Amino acid sequence: MKTALVLEGGALRTIFSAGVCDAFLDMGLPLPDYTVGVSAGIAYGVSYLSRQSRRNLRLITSYVGDHRYMAWRNWVNPQNRSYFGLEFAYETIPNELIPFDYDAFEAYPGTVEAVVTNLDTGLAEYLPVPRRDEHNLLLQATCAIPLMFPIYHLDGRPCLDGGCADAIPWRRALSKCERVIVVLTRPRSYRRKPDKGMKLVRRRYKDYPVFLEVMERRAEVYNQDREQLFQAEREGRLLVIAPESTLGVARTERDTEKLRLLWAAGYQAAVDRLEEIRGFLQG
Repeated sequence: MKTALVLEGGALRTIFSAGVCDAFLDMGLPLPDYTVGVSAGIAYGVSYLSRQSRRNLRLITSYVGDHRYMAWRNWVNPQNRSYFGLEFAYETIPNELIPFDYDAFEAYPGTVEAVVTNLDTGLAEYLPVPRRDEHNLLLQATCAIPLMFPIYHLDGRPCLDGGCADAIPWRRALSKCERVIVVLTRPRSYRRKPDKGMKLVRRRYKDYPVFLEVMERRAEVYNQDREQLFQAEREGRLLVIAPESTLGVARTERDTEKLRLLWAAGYQAAVDRLEEIRGFLQG
């Protein structure tokens, strides 16, 4: 039976997922046959597939306080136009400061996909993650939170964060694999509220009316999707790992102690369910 891992995004809250994946590595669980992630979910997830335990924890705790990584001064830079320092985060760090193991990632035999949202169609696109891209362009695009990143053009198609159209791509995983583990970054009780920034979104993306329709219904669709996800879990079709609490971690959190604690919560969540996870994967 083929196995899959689904990684929700959530910017810095995704450190919870990094803890889960680091525990998977430490416990010797086999890598999945198929991995699909959204935004920071897959941006962090590639370090799991390259078997670089704790790389994400080291990266985040080293650079969240560094303006080169994230600060509003980056957004006003006409060469950057993002809250995050794009060249620093997606090139300097993985290629120089905390090296990403491209060789190990290239050797991973499974399939890896990142989700982006096509602004013209409003649909999610599931794109293979290049095994050796020192600019990490697709990972930038899947992380491109509306209003906080520029629009990315992939083969001429305007794209932003995959979480806009498919925040938790569990159906995609079930269509490919029999055993699916889903890692969320919000507690099970969480309900998304309508975006308070829709007025700015309408103004910024006025040339993409279908995308605006997606954004208008984003909270409703997300909440319904989670309900259906939990129903699929009750039916035994997949296994869900979610935090009990996000411990007050914001998506642009700078408190390294809070980030360490959320990583540890993810790690412990996986350890506590080790036998359940092993049994599920073995069928």
